[in-house]
Amino acid sequence: MSLVSDTFRSRELLANLTRREISGKYKRTALGQLWSLVNPLAQMVIFWAVFSFVIRIKPAPGDPSGLDIFAVWLLCGLLPWAFFANVVNNGMASLVSNENLIKKVWFPRLVLPVSSTLAVVVSWAIEMAVLTVVLVVVGGRPLVWLPLVVVAMALLALFSLGVGLMFAVLNVYFRDTQHFIGILMQAWFYATPVIYPVSYVAKVSGETGALFGSVTLYDLYRLNPMERFLEVFRTLLYDNRWPPLDSTLAAFGWAAAALALGLWVFSRHQRRLAEVL
Repeated sequence: MSLVSDTFRSRELLANLTRREISGKYKRTALGQLWSLVNPLAQMVIFWAVFSFVIRIKPAPGDPSGLDIFAVWLLCGLLPWAFFANVVNNGMASLVSNENLIKKVWFPRLVLPVSSTLAVVVSWAIEMAVLTVVLVVVGGRPLVWLPLVVVAMALLALFSLGVGLMFAVLNVYFRDTQHFIGILMQAWFYATPVIYPVSYVAKVSGETGALFGSVTLYDLYRLNPMERFLEVFRTLLYDNRWPPLDSTLAAFGWAAAALALGLWVFSRHQRRLAEVL
C-alpha cells in the first residue's frame, strides 16, 4: 500500500514529529513526563473512592492470581482505556492542529496521526511498566505474561490509530466533530467495563431476559470492541492466565478492521486535505 510505504520512507520525519509531540506535551511544566503517571493515578484514586465507599462495587478476585485489590483492578482497565481515548483525541486533532504545515509543503499526511499515536505509546509504555511493578509488589505474576501484554498493546494501538484516522479526516471537513467525539467518548467510557465488572452487565441481562428473539443485553454489550480489549488486559495482568479465545480473536479482528477502514478513508482524502483546511 503506497500510503504505508510513503510513511515508512518518511520515517525520519516521523521520528522528529514524535519527539516534538513528546517534548511539547509537558513543556514548561514542573513535573514534565511524570504527568503521564499523575493523571491516570488521580483518576484511579477518584474512582476508587467513589466506587469503594459511595457506590460499592466488588469485582471478583483474580483467578488464579488471587489478587483482590480494587484499585489495582481498576488501573488494569483504566490505563488501556486512557490510551485509547488519548490516541483517538490526539489523532483526530493532528491534521487541524498542523494546518500550516500541511499547506506549506507536501509530505505523507499519515505521518501526523501516526506520530501523535507513537507519542502516546511512549507515555503508555511508562505507565504500564509502573503498573507491572505494582502488580509484582502486591503479589501478582505479570512478568510471565508480558510478551502477550505487549501483543495486546500493539493490537489496541492499531485499533486506536484506525479509529483516530477516521475521526481526523471527519474533523477536517466538519469541525463540530471534536465536540461530538467528546460526548461520544464519555458515553463509550461508561459503556465499557472500566469501573465495573462485566458480571454486573451479565446479571442485569439475565434479569431482563431476551430483548428480541434470542438476543440479550449482554450479547449487544459484547459488541463493544473496548470491552474485548479490556478483558484481554485484565485477564493477563490481574488474573494471570490466558485470555478467552473469543476475546483474543475479537481483538485481532477489531484491530485489523479499524486499521484497514481508517487507512482506506485516509487514503481517499489525504490529497485534498490542504485545500479543505
